[in-house]
Amino acid sequence: MDALVTAGGIPEPGDPLYEYTQGQSKSLLDMAGKPMVQWVLDALGGAKLVDRIVIVGLDESSGLTCAKPLAYVPNQGGMIANIRAGTEKIQELNPEGEYILIAASDIPTITPEIVDWAIETALESNHAMYYNAIERSVMEARFPGSNRTYTSLKGIQVAGGDLNVLASWTVVAQEGLWDRLQAVRKNPLKQAALVGIDTLLMILFRIVDLDGAARQATKRLGFPCRAILCPHAEIGMDVDKPHQLELLRADLAQRNSA
Repeated sequence: MDALVTAGGIPEPGDPLYEYTQGQSKSLLDMAGKPMVQWVLDALGGAKLVDRIVIVGLDESSGLTCAKPLAYVPNQGGMIANIRAGTEKIQELNPEGEYILIAASDIPTITPEIVDWAIETALESNHAMYYNAIERSVMEARFPGSNRTYTSLKGIQVAGGDLNVLASWTVVAQEGLWDRLQAVRKNPLKQAALVGIDTLLMILFRIVDLDGAARQATKRLGFPCRAILCPHAEIGMDVDKPHQLELLRADLAQRNSA
């Protein structure tokens, strides 16, 4: 499977990370001696099930390396436009590929084993969209004090993951949907409202579980979706705030010294 890495995020003044980036790409922040996105590329490059990688938002001047073939696509100005452009590049390189793995550039603690788990688990079934969700207890056990955003479902609270498998046609054929999801991507309840007021109400009153949420998404989006309860907190541990940056810097420094 080919992988797409989104690396176009550039914090603007007022963003919690602007003090650290100063107008540069967040993906290039130093993490224990190398750019944050390099850790992601190392994990993807070491995964047995990844064939090639397309990175959107950077170019060859970034000095990145990868064990697998690596192609670059310029920043398109927004996450959804970047995903669409990256998907089109993957289709150009591999017209026969049905699925793509989409990875954020700010999940540096993932490993090759976690990447292979995400692909293997997704391909156990025949869906168009696979979304990893991490239970709150799993996240807080691995990353205490990370302060993730959680959605409350029936009997469980989950955080969304940033390493997911999609059928490529869902990206290129659903332009309006992805634009709307981009507008509410940091607000789980608004995301639920986007796919139906009934889904929103069920989440608010905690009468829907993870599988039920996937069924509602399938009904509203028009293609089969699967929610996966993920045992790997690293998939959901992204860097949005300074305390998360420092937490992961310390975690990776400890990995280097091990």
